[in-house]
Amino acid sequence: MGTDDFWDRVDRHVVRYGASFAPLVIERAAGSYVHDDSGRAILDFTSGQMSAVLGHSHPDVVRAVTGSVSTLDHLFSGMLSRPVVDLATRLDATVPDPLTKTLLLTTGAEANEAALKIAQLATGHYEIVSFDRSWHGMTSGARAATYSAGRRGYGPPAPGNLSLPTPNAYRSPFRRPDGSHDWEAELEFGFGMVDQQSSGSLAACLVEPILSSGGIIELPLGYLRRLRELCDERGMLLILDEAQTGVGRTGTMYAFERDGVVPDILTLSKTLGGGLPVAAVITTTEIEAVCHDRGFLFFTTHVSDPLAASVGLAVLDVVEREGLVARAATLGKRLQQRLRELEDRHEVVGDVRGRGLLQGVELVRDKASKEAADELGRAVTAACLERGLHLNIVQLPGMGGIVRIAPPLTIGDEELESGLDILAASLASVAGDG
Repeated sequence: MGTDDFWDRVDRHVVRYGASFAPLVIERAAGSYVHDDSGRAILDFTSGQMSAVLGHSHPDVVRAVTGSVSTLDHLFSGMLSRPVVDLATRLDATVPDPLTKTLLLTTGAEANEAALKIAQLATGHYEIVSFDRSWHGMTSGARAATYSAGRRGYGPPAPGNLSLPTPNAYRSPFRRPDGSHDWEAELEFGFGMVDQQSSGSLAACLVEPILSSGGIIELPLGYLRRLRELCDERGMLLILDEAQTGVGRTGTMYAFERDGVVPDILTLSKTLGGGLPVAAVITTTEIEAVCHDRGFLFFTTHVSDPLAASVGLAVLDVVEREGLVARAATLGKRLQQRLRELEDRHEVVGDVRGRGLLQGVELVRDKASKEAADELGRAVTAACLERGLHLNIVQLPGMGGIVRIAPPLTIGDEELESGLDILAASLASVAGDG
């Protein structure tokens, strides 16, 4: 069956659900590479969907899946198994007190749905605050708290969702006299707007420590601590969505560790499953007890599935055994150095940002105007793909194309350098300014 027939069947049978499909038919994946039907190896700088922190087909994950499928993979949702309790225990050891209680699920959107329900039930309030460039999922509650895309045409989102300005140091209009980003004023302004719009029922603030789909926007140092204080003043819970930043991606086990701020609820997905559908909600004993007493209900088909737990345990084992958190920090420094070199060399590289192995390059028409360069972003990613590198471009209104770079934590030094060489060559060929 030829490739032409494949794309004809795609046109006839496959629902289009977002950006255009890459012009490839992928047959297999291993390590840091995916392989198309011509046998070409393509370096994967997105870790699948920002998930495969151990690369593709890691032998420990393969063993965990094989063993679970052959012995214990799925149960009635009211039953528990040792892998589920083992994973909850392991996760408890990775997070600071008072986070102790885990709910095991399968997707990030599902985890955020559960976190929102927990916050609303525990506080008795319903209003949710999130960033105006956020992405928390496509299900009902998560979609209502997502502002970067997908809001138009579907009718009203869930009531009670309010937004904060995303603290984008590169583009924010909030500036100190010296021109630096005045995130304190921006955050105070944002909560002033929240207070004006609130009906008096603020339940929680749901944010990512680094907004990935929002354009690799890293919260300024000190921002999260002040956000915590503002939430506490209003009796709100703080929910951190670490779907993409958790499990070592940023050079610490969890991104919030840099700030020394502990959330009331932590959601994990993508990286916890290493590319397979595993997610978790972690909260405090106190919050869990209140919700239980009030009849908390999140009874889903795959809650507490042994297969998901076995995969999560395997991922945590490899991350710890191979020192991948420290490796992400080390490789992240090299990655940022190479990206800064591109920033110095090219007029169209407006900004470099991120942490560890989650970094971004914002492409613009020129540094002075910061004018968005959407076509340039698409051209660069296409040129990279032609040379054997897959990476992702984020394009949002009012921002240039942001190249997202999130390779596996297991990527080899030479593989990282090779991918960055391809990015440099592609950028030079498309921009013609370096």
